Amino acid sequence: MILLNPKQHSRPYKDEESRQIMQKTIDFFERKGKAKLKEDDRNRVWYDDLLEFIKENELFYKLLTPEKYGEEGCRWDTWRNCEFNEILAFYGLHYWYTWQVSILGLGPIWMGSNETQKNRAAKLLKEGHVFAFGLSERDHGADVYSTEMSLTPQPDGTYRANGEKYYIGNGNIAEMVSTFGKITDSDDYAFFVANYGHKNYELVKNVVNSQSYVADFKLNDYPVSEDEILSRGQEAWDSALNTVNVGKYNLGWASIGICTHAFYEALNHAANRILYGMKVTDFPHVKQMFVDAYTRLTAMKLFALRASDYMRTASPDDRRYLLYNPTVKMKVTTQGEEVINLLWDVIAAKGFEKDTYFEMAARDIRALPKLEGTVHVNIALIVKFMANYFFNPLEYPEIGRVDQPTNDDFLFNQGPTRGLGKIRFHDYATAYNLYDLPNISVFKEQIDLLKEFLMAATPDKDQQRDTDFLLSLGEMFTLVVYGQLILENAKIYGLEEALVDQIFDFMVRDFSKFALTLYGKASTSEAQMGYLQKMIKKPAVDASRFNKIWNEHVLALKDVYEMNP
Repeated sequence: MILLNPKQHSRPYKDEESRQIMQKTIDFFERKGKAKLKEDDRNRVWYDDLLEFIKENELFYKLLTPEKYGEEGCRWDTWRNCEFNEILAFYGLHYWYTWQVSILGLGPIWMGSNETQKNRAAKLLKEGHVFAFGLSERDHGADVYSTEMSLTPQPDGTYRANGEKYYIGNGNIAEMVSTFGKITDSDDYAFFVANYGHKNYELVKNVVNSQSYVADFKLNDYPVSEDEILSRGQEAWDSALNTVNVGKYNLGWASIGICTHAFYEALNHAANRILYGMKVTDFPHVKQMFVDAYTRLTAMKLFALRASDYMRTASPDDRRYLLYNPTVKMKVTTQGEEVINLLWDVIAAKGFEKDTYFEMAARDIRALPKLEGTVHVNIALIVKFMANYFFNPLEYPEIGRVDQPTNDDFLFNQGPTRGLGKIRFHDYATAYNLYDLPNISVFKEQIDLLKEFLMAATPDKDQQRDTDFLLSLGEMFTLVVYGQLILENAKIYGLEEALVDQIFDFMVRDFSKFALTLYGKASTSEAQMGYLQKMIKKPAVDASRFNKIWNEHVLALKDVYEMNP
């Protein structure tokens, strides 16, 4: 089964320790139980119990320490980190968040050239500490061009740091806060480490109302030695962007974890409830909502898993993951919102009840498209790849499932962040030709029309500067990329064809929706409208296929998971 079920944890691993890490983490939360989980959430209790568990079992040390700096069993392995992401979010976004911002905080350390600080980070990880990423600021958000944090050189060769950082997870407790600023005499960018316990580190407040601590902090003449500089100049700039590239991928996994738990809870409720003499799950519209939610969630996980394969095999000559990664951030997280909306329409008022997991899920799922760069920022990035993706394919060796227990060295040695427009991709048509299914055929027609649109009704210069126009066009392009990796992974994981075809039922409908949206834009030309009108298509209807998915995939999950009380 593609979806996580903590009561039947069966994901295959190449090493026993990885399996034990995941099982121990599941057992920790199941022992905690749903009542205590919800009580802590309502009372915004700092998660000392989780941090102590992580410390006792050296979990962050094993999962987030590259093998060069840790003991046997330590490695940065995206394959297993994906599931740890998913498990933490399955039980609560705030638990995932302390892990996520530790990953961001470690990025500039592992990417930098300061071996002293790398060894220090490994030591702190072994001791159970968490980390923080001091990039964004109150007035500028993540606009790194405009950072106001300053490092002023002193006569003795040290520096004094002054400035404020805002929205910094773990900023209340991190021994190493990887902080981004500018050196005043050269205007060079720099990353340096700050410590939350220093007297010149002013912890202003927690800017959110949750169990997590998202800090507003100030450095007031904070002393920084040369030994505490992680990187400077171009290396610091690249570390900032590459860290976000690594970190934003995790947000899709948080959405997957949240949606999976919410799906089980919603299905259990609906399937055991009688209304007007019928089970709620006997109503046709409820079946449709659950099938849509299930297929969207399955597609989310297929895509995110496949993107991991490309991250793990990336190299200076193969940076395809720089398209797939923001697609996880943008598409998987917004699909997560769709899944929760569908489930909420089924369970209605039940979704507000304080003792349900769903009440947390409905609140927290909204955050993920808005972290590590908004959806709009990531679509703008994705559009840069469109020309090469459609019109300039390159042959690459075939990549299978990359689940080997090895360290992902390239993620911390990515080099310059320039040249995105030169990245080439393998031919997307190969994936779409893996299956001969009705809805994939309809979707291929839509893709062909989009390519014709780009060639014969090419957006003019004004439209190419119109972000409103480009965002709608970007949604359509993103769906093509999304479908490609879903199909590649459906074949790798052996999904039955009925499920694949049902996934493309919603893909056809979504493509039609975005085509209609672009059709209605003020700047869309008559020629463009003609193509867009043709793109609006109805998926191939097959009642037997739908019923098969409903009975064998969706309703079959009734009562298979319920969190311990």
